[in-house]
Amino acid sequence: MFYYVLKYVLLGPLLRLVFRPRIEGLEHVPSSGPAIIAGNHLSFSDHFLMPAVLKRRITFLAKAEYFTGPGIKGRLTAHFFRSAGQIPVDRSGKDAGQAAIREGLGVLSRDELLGIYPEGTRSHDGRLYKGKVGVAVMALKAGVPVIPCAMIGTFEAQPPGKVIPNIHPVVIRFGKPLDFSRYAGMENEKAILRAATDEIMYAILSLSGQEYVDEYAAVVKAQQSEGSAANAAQAKERRFPRMPLS
Repeated sequence: MFYYVLKYVLLGPLLRLVFRPRIEGLEHVPSSGPAIIAGNHLSFSDHFLMPAVLKRRITFLAKAEYFTGPGIKGRLTAHFFRSAGQIPVDRSGKDAGQAAIREGLGVLSRDELLGIYPEGTRSHDGRLYKGKVGVAVMALKAGVPVIPCAMIGTFEAQPPGKVIPNIHPVVIRFGKPLDFSRYAGMENEKAILRAATDEIMYAILSLSGQEYVDEYAAVVKAQQSEGSAANAAQAKERRFPRMPLS
């Protein structure tokens, strides 16, 4: 119930008024039956803008950190996401991927729409990164189509770290469903999963026009973070050089 209150009364009308998103290809989203909508992930606002424009309810696999924050703010955030029907997924540990797949297959078994970001995390620089194969596993196991989706302009509207969004034009573009029935029964073949995932990412790329990076976003983020820390240490050393011990 809270999901529909958010969509039609509270959050949805406000988002449409502020961002005035232009919607393209909405006819590609099936009116019934299970399907996966796989999109790029540029902003926190993606979680709310896409559901606001869809005619059907969609359930996202949300990172567990949204549900485990400390204090009153953390409890309110967790309550908000649970009430909106979002599913927490722990991204740490060796079983994290399998847990996400189980949860996603559960959504699809109820003939619902499942929303997923194959990159696994938000893009920190607006580029499109290599997709993780979990989306292909679910598509093959459930035998459902994958609808590629491109969020355009949300990075400029609300880049990482910005709480209050900018007023910026937003386009939400859906592509033709991708059919992977030719791979039925091959969901354990690594080469097949990689091929299907790359096909999904190429479809998103074609819709979004982003620059593509053939590396995982989390890996690039970690490398840049390590580089920034090293540069900061070097800068401190230059400013405050160590005195030789006498």
